[in-house]
Amino acid sequence: MSIDNIISQAVSHAVKDLYGIDTPATDIVPQSTKKEFEGNLTVVVFPWVKAARKAPEAVGQEIGQWLAENEPAVERFNVVKGFLNIVIKPTFWNAVLKHIAEDSNFGIKEADEQSPLVMVEYSSPNTNKPLHLGHLRNILLGHSLSEILKACGNRVVKTNIVNDRGIHICKSMLAWLKWGNGATPESLGQKGDHLIGDYYVAFDKHYKAEVAELIEQGMSKEDAEKASPLLQEARQMLVKWENKDPEVRALWEKMNSWVYDGFDVTYKRMGVDFDKIYYESDTYLVGKDKVLEGLDKGIMYRKEDGSVWADLTADGLDHKLLLRSDGTSVYMTQDIGTAALRFRDYPIDKMIYVVGNEQNYHFQVLSLLLDKLGFRWGKDLVHFSYGMVELPEGKMKSREGTVVDADDLMDDMARTAKEVSASMGKLADLSDDELTEIAETVGLGALKYFLLKVDPRKNMTFNPKESIDFNGNTGPFIQYTYARIRSVLRKAQESGFTIGDYSAVIPNEKEIALIQRLNDFPYVVSEAGRTYSPALIANYAYDLVKEYNQFYHDCSILRETNESVRSLRLALSHVTARTVRTAMSLLGIIVPERM
Repeated sequence: MSIDNIISQAVSHAVKDLYGIDTPATDIVPQSTKKEFEGNLTVVVFPWVKAARKAPEAVGQEIGQWLAENEPAVERFNVVKGFLNIVIKPTFWNAVLKHIAEDSNFGIKEADEQSPLVMVEYSSPNTNKPLHLGHLRNILLGHSLSEILKACGNRVVKTNIVNDRGIHICKSMLAWLKWGNGATPESLGQKGDHLIGDYYVAFDKHYKAEVAELIEQGMSKEDAEKASPLLQEARQMLVKWENKDPEVRALWEKMNSWVYDGFDVTYKRMGVDFDKIYYESDTYLVGKDKVLEGLDKGIMYRKEDGSVWADLTADGLDHKLLLRSDGTSVYMTQDIGTAALRFRDYPIDKMIYVVGNEQNYHFQVLSLLLDKLGFRWGKDLVHFSYGMVELPEGKMKSREGTVVDADDLMDDMARTAKEVSASMGKLADLSDDELTEIAETVGLGALKYFLLKVDPRKNMTFNPKESIDFNGNTGPFIQYTYARIRSVLRKAQESGFTIGDYSAVIPNEKEIALIQRLNDFPYVVSEAGRTYSPALIANYAYDLVKEYNQFYHDCSILRETNESVRSLRLALSHVTARTVRTAMSLLGIIVPERM
């Protein structure tokens, strides 16, 4: 039994004995005592103040006294307002470490057939451009959140919705027809998503030139944009697509296949995957049917021009367009169709959309509409709203080609990792293949960690140079500490040292601090799942390796002559390495055995 459970059960018995209050031990969650106070674990006593009819300090004193007299694990206590700070007897920390060491899945809950089924949507790319830095934050947050929710005991379905239809797709197609000269990914030696993205930028360049020329001829900017022959051609192509014109559809399928091949290469390199991919070209018609079904039931209404709307004023919102007067759908309609297909495919208990915070209103509306249309999870859908990511020089724009391409960024990160590692002498005596592999691992680890360590709800600036630093709160710092621990364990094995009995050892202050930090892991995983915050896992991993480095600095391991003490320290090293590896895996980050 963990030390947290021991204290939870003891406090449960204490409040029953002292005040006659029945509080399940599972409702009592001790937390690590803040560093400015003496103690290891803290229990909040406010829940029992009213029934006890005493001040919070008095309740804390009485529960603390009961624990000191009746629970062998408790050495002493102190009370600060309504917070009971408990000092655990040093000898008990051995048992805590042993408990953690014996549970190879410590901190991770296994799902079963009865576990909630959570679907997480992330990535959601358009097929007119390659993935960029903004996509990276979305994808990494979605993938990490999925892994964390699994670790919290949920069944998880990772899903993607590809925006493969619409005017933006037709712009790339038209530009390729006009200026592509039959170019293919093979003929250019270029990834397909990059090729298509180039023609999306080319369309915008020619379109702006047309608009500028029309303005010079005396048109207003608004009229010039509407009159652009190029834009009109793109709209005509969209109409042909909607009408399933064979030539347009064949071109669309060919160019999209190039993009999907390119996406797959990027996803694989990032280490992310999906259980199910949906396509807007399949979902938008289902959405139209659902809207018309809602119209028949009186949930929606039709205006004189034939457009279909939902009146959400009773819910504090406004009127929302769902079908245009010409019968074409909007994004909301497509999302309704996607939801319908997902609900058909899976018995979803919770649906989580990983989408930027500029879409907050959209998901408020979607939640209400899905609920009105009878999707039982609609009202409780979660919009995991995250902040935007920018570069030190500012925002990125896809149309102007000023985005930071995901593939290029990953190349740069791996190259920088190799250069920085070499300059620090960290990769000496390794083969070229090993150098390349470790540089890739460190570079991607730096990128992922930097994007995930920040509270996802905040906007952030990505600084590649800061992310690759081997000191401070970075991925490489954590990876390097892991590799250092693995090196210690390899040397121990080479010296014939094994982990023996350390039950009689009284851990010192540094050892206790490290054991307690390890003991926090299940709580951190649970909180990360509850609050949808991979940042909690990232910063826990950083705090853990900092704690280990202090222990490593102060406590000899391989040179320790007392076999029991050495066993304790090897056990600490082993469990720390395992926990770091598990925590980083929840972020999608690989930790190398050597660096």
